[in-house]
Amino acid sequence: MNCFHLDDFLAGWIGGASSVIVGHPLDTVKTRLQAGKGYKNTLHCVLQIYRKETVAGFFKGLSFPLASITVYNSVVFGFFNNTQRVISKFRHGDERQPCGMLDLTLASMLTGLMSVGLGAPVDLVKIRLQMQTLPCLAENLNLAGTTGNVNGNIAVRSMTLQGQPTYRGPIHCISSILRTEGIRGLYRGAGAMVLRDVPGYTLYFIPYALFRRWLSSEGRSSPHPCSIWVSGGLAGSISWVTATPADVVLSTGSISWVTATPADVVKSRLQADALHARKYRGIVHCIVQSYKTEGIHVFFRGASVNAIRGFPMSATMFLGYELSLQFFRGL
Repeated sequence: MNCFHLDDFLAGWIGGASSVIVGHPLDTVKTRLQAGKGYKNTLHCVLQIYRKETVAGFFKGLSFPLASITVYNSVVFGFFNNTQRVISKFRHGDERQPCGMLDLTLASMLTGLMSVGLGAPVDLVKIRLQMQTLPCLAENLNLAGTTGNVNGNIAVRSMTLQGQPTYRGPIHCISSILRTEGIRGLYRGAGAMVLRDVPGYTLYFIPYALFRRWLSSEGRSSPHPCSIWVSGGLAGSISWVTATPADVVLSTGSISWVTATPADVVKSRLQADALHARKYRGIVHCIVQSYKTEGIHVFFRGASVNAIRGFPMSATMFLGYELSLQFFRGL
């Protein structure tokens, strides 16, 4: 029996599109908090964006995620569910055999690892577009180091001072990165993304499976939409705020404890970096410099937004996915 099912990819695409529309405004706030400067807290960030950029500011860079993250979610959900079938086929000889917790964990971790290949360039372009506002650029350039004029500030190009955006759109952003930084530039921050997504997807799919099982009524052939919505929302919040033993074994043999938000902060800073001047040489340098200049709390910047954003986005994602899957399989 063929383990590959195309309907998982189609349902993932629909769920991904709906979740992007729901979550993008808060994603913009999260990115500004993590990679920008001058915001006291989440509410202050929201008010500043609205006052300076109106409602349109919250949807900056939406077109690219809507076109690309829908494909990304399609691949993630399709890969995750088809991997479960391959594991069941290999271990039990039947792809329809429900996966146990160990199998789900393995499928989740493989999905997180796979997702970086497609997700890193998508996330990079999204963050570059979200960050290209005059206040954000000025703050980032002031942090860039001591090179430049006698006051330690880097000279800003005239077009930036005039408020002209660096990138005219996602295609121009990609071509500019390839021209100035090469293919490696599109994968800037990919290492931090691995640290975020491997444990993150484990804490995404496992809680969803557990909550869905607990909240589903016995005797129903498929879970109630409310059960799907609540289970998906709780899973999304948990995956962003729970500290996880990621079991990242370093060359020294030590084990790192990784949380989604600190890894996301580092990823956002690395990806927002090099808009005009490079501040960070890599993951370790970013962590050290961020800690030296802003303290330990910087690594939890945007945690509350992640938790709030994670619920509606994931609830919408899973609901769209499950209902679409039921529709396709009912045809």
